[in-house]
Amino acid sequence: MNHKDLIGQIVATYHKHGWQLHRVVLLPETHAEISNLLELTGNVPVDHGIVDALWFTRPSHGDREAWELRLIAETPYALFEIFEAGISEEDKETAKQEMEDRLGRFTNRSASETSH
Repeated sequence: MNHKDLIGQIVATYHKHGWQLHRVVLLPETHAEISNLLELTGNVPVDHGIVDALWFTRPSHGDREAWELRLIAETPYALFEIFEAGISEEDKETAKQEMEDRLGRFTNRSASETSH
């Protein structure tokens, strides 16, 4: 399955469960491969990163906010974090960057294990 179809399926599944797409993170080569992301992502920012992933968010209990970083892959894999209401945007961005780094390490480790 190509990245564009996979992104469309993942976004549809998450929307069905109340999640909103917040940001798309793509490897530069994946970004170059996908010609028009606007039909899939609307006005959501698309950034270059160390992994192909989608950021989703939705409200959580007690004025908290749930964030999920979903790997763009046929096998579902995601990292999840809940942020308290008073957390600064800077602290939230730091935590989200750490999640992207962890997902990048996971995908690099998984790729090296399957190549042996």
